[in-house]
Amino acid sequence: MTVARFEVHRLIPASPDAIFKVLCDPAGHVAIDSSGMLMSSTGAPVAAVGDSFVVHMDREALKDVPLELYDVTVSITAFEPNRRIEWTIFAWFLDPPKIGHVYGYELEPCDGGSSVTSYYDWSQIDPVWKERAIFPILSETNLRATLGILARTVAPSMPRPIPAA
Repeated sequence: MTVARFEVHRLIPASPDAIFKVLCDPAGHVAIDSSGMLMSSTGAPVAAVGDSFVVHMDREALKDVPLELYDVTVSITAFEPNRRIEWTIFAWFLDPPKIGHVYGYELEPCDGGSSVTSYYDWSQIDPVWKERAIFPILSETNLRATLGILARTVAPSMPRPIPAA
């Protein structure tokens, strides 16, 4: 069976509300990115399915394809305040512009903070992109590192909550 989804978990010593604020803010996406591709953003914080913003990207960080500087539109596909946010991207210079992969976070309150799950799913990519065999673009390690940066952003110097037995 071929893997088409990465999912990682981390306990973060911050409330779901504090974490969700970062995840809804376009600048928050840039701030917590571990890939080095997200350079800046344009747009307001999202508040519902269908909301979107633009992220200015630099593919030089990965050195996998010669895209260099480009923009993508992040479009929210799932939104439950303080619980879940998911998005896909549109790259208008590509054909087709919707690749079909999604990224997301699920949040659960726990003693001392939040249990956070980050996922990256490329199981529904367009057949054009599937044929190119370029997925996954990011690694499970990238997701794990981004959760670490998120923790540092919302709860600097705070110890992780202790998992329930």
